[in-house]
Amino acid sequence: MRNLAILGSTGSIGKNCLAVARHLGPNSVRIVALAAKHNIDLLEQQAREFNPELVAVYDLEQARKLQQRIPHIPVVGGIDGLEAVAIHTKANLVISAISGAIGLVPTIAAIEAGKNIGFANKEVLVSGGEVVMSLVRKHGVELIPIDSELTAIFQCLKGESSKSVKRLLITASGGPFRNFTDEQLKTVTIDHALNHPNYRMGPKVTIDSSTLMNKGLEMIEAHWLFEVPLDQIEVIVHPQQIIHSMVEFIDNSMLAQMGDTDMLIPIQYAITYPERAIGSLKAFDFVKNNTLQFLLPDLNKFRCLKLAYDAVRCGGSLPCYMNAANEILVNRFLDKQIAWKDIAYNLENLMSRHSVVPVKNLQDILAIDQIAREDASRL
Repeated sequence: MRNLAILGSTGSIGKNCLAVARHLGPNSVRIVALAAKHNIDLLEQQAREFNPELVAVYDLEQARKLQQRIPHIPVVGGIDGLEAVAIHTKANLVISAISGAIGLVPTIAAIEAGKNIGFANKEVLVSGGEVVMSLVRKHGVELIPIDSELTAIFQCLKGESSKSVKRLLITASGGPFRNFTDEQLKTVTIDHALNHPNYRMGPKVTIDSSTLMNKGLEMIEAHWLFEVPLDQIEVIVHPQQIIHSMVEFIDNSMLAQMGDTDMLIPIQYAITYPERAIGSLKAFDFVKNNTLQFLLPDLNKFRCLKLAYDAVRCGGSLPCYMNAANEILVNRFLDKQIAWKDIAYNLENLMSRHSVVPVKNLQDILAIDQIAREDASRL
């Protein structure tokens, strides 16, 4: 029996986790705790359907309102509430899907409580890679990726030593602007940027896909999770995204994980790991999906990917700073305060000004994250 505590149950990943739980059934998956930032209308529906033992809402006022609606289930608020969900005694897998630095705090609490983590929160390894992996090793827990590219590598490396790896190849659709000229990129609208060719995701992740920052973040995550040097990790544009990622070994053999572009697949794998269960999708149609293309990413057009490589090469606080600053800049684009091209331009400007310092603990991560957000908001 898999007992799930879900941090971010009202987001895209969280909703898909609950869809997988419905598919697998109550004899295989039980929802013991749910947490969200502020969407109590959906959270109430989820709580009534799955009857968890605990619910948390980061927004304290919304937590009080929800408690009045569902008096039969304890509702806790604030960051302490998120941590309570993360360390729930009956949970044996914690899904970390609350975006931003607030999701990092309960995730670290769960690791320290000895919980296995299914993670979709980029801050877990982008902002806190060295700190988090040190805690993972110390407490002997599993860190299971939910992202489709990372789970592909995770599956290809099962039973393999990191010493046998020659290259990790992370695939990217190239986003909606893969074939745009520089002039066309100057006229990008929010609707254009939110129109991902293959996946339907939340707005922040979708914008990151359009700038290729998401591939930069995945590269950083892969570096920490799989203990593979940066110069052995490559991003390659694969418009169809049938191959979710590949591993080339030192003997020149390659393994690739393939499948439909549907997040239900990696989410179910994370929930049932190390076992597999019958999926809910139709069998893959090779005749329909009969073309595989591969291209190199254009780092001049998609500067965010280059900036991610620069950040992890520099190390210290720069990856954390870059991640938080990018989040604010993406939000400013979505709020029509800056143009699409300004995301990369402003991010490069901010990173060049940042004084890099060592990151030794959670407090350091949160401090750098806050500084980056303030800097990006003022620029």
